Amino acid sequence: MTTRWLTPEEQRAWRAYMGATLLLEDALDRQLQQEAGMPHLYYSILANLSETPERRLRMTDLAEKLKITRSRLTYAVTRLEKDGLLRREECRWDKRGSVAALTDEGMAVVERLAPGHVETVRATLFDHLSPQQVGQLEEIFTRVAQALQEEAGRGAAGDVPWRRRSSSCS
Repeated sequence: MTTRWLTPEEQRAWRAYMGATLLLEDALDRQLQQEAGMPHLYYSILANLSETPERRLRMTDLAEKLKITRSRLTYAVTRLEKDGLLRREECRWDKRGSVAALTDEGMAVVERLAPGHVETVRATLFDHLSPQQVGQLEEIFTRVAQALQEEAGRGAAGDVPWRRRSSSCS
């Protein structure tokens, strides 16, 4: 098989993407660490739960929404549970699974952090783009995500992070 090397344009685009995503994630982490002493992933867990009916979601579904391994989610949920921001419950419809449920204290944290988080997202990303570029950004990453998920769907179950096995119940 012949290697399909990146063109100079593709190489520049790839490096720009990698540099920007690392800087964006760092800015989001720094803001949340300063305001709440938590990484962006932990805030994302709380924010996703705050947007679901009854503020509950099965752990496997939450891992899929966040595009992370179940073991990484379990580790984060354990920490958030210790802090009283969420709790784990047995899954009523499947005794093998568990549900992450946002507590009232966790909801209060989301409500307190959301304005600063949104301002950081706006200042680090959207303030630098035109409305047309925002549309293009959505179109590009929607297309990439769909292609990757379709490709993973054709492969083994472990091809996407949220389906990878861990030692925890999910």
